[in-house]
Amino acid sequence: MPRTVYCAVLKRKAEGLEFPPHPGAIGERIYASVSKEGWQMWLQRLTIIINENRLSTADPAGIELIEQHMLGFLFGEGDLGKLPPGFSPAGQKK
Repeated sequence: MPRTVYCAVLKRKAEGLEFPPHPGAIGERIYASVSKEGWQMWLQRLTIIINENRLSTADPAGIELIEQHMLGFLFGEGDLGKLPPGFSPAGQKK
């Protein structure tokens, strides 16, 4: 039987992750309170954030900014995590 969590993203119970998706305390917190579906939503947002901000996952400053966005998106902490200003999906007019 799959593990369930009250998902901080979906605001309802849903199937939990199988393992912490990120190292350290942040990963444990995500494992405890973000569902598989919520994590997939974050991964989609992460792609947008990396591309729009031209971030590198090899750059420690880029990782720090990504983590700030992650905490904002998943837990509503801080001012980051929303779509970048002026962003519109491909094929839509701005």
